[in-house]
Amino acid sequence: MKKLISYLLLFVVSTSVFACPVCERNKPKFLRGITHGTNPDSNWDYAIVASIAILALLTLFYSVKWLINPKENNKDHIKYSFLNKK
Repeated sequence: MKKLISYLLLFVVSTSVFACPVCERNKPKFLRGITHGTNPDSNWDYAIVASIAILALLTLFYSVKWLINPKENNKDHIKYSFLNKK
């Protein structure tokens, strides 16, 4: 686990180090070292990205929650046709 965290940290640091100077100079202060490429056109871009991030986090939360505890107790459910075979 420590190896994975150190690799991820190294990757994040290396991507911010190799960004081109032109992109770094033209970026807003809070995006420097994080993104590379064109700047956001308007504040709507931030709202769109934030809403997509929230939607992705909610999807991840509910998929893990229902994977761990599906609360399916119906004995005729299709999963029992695979679980009960021996």
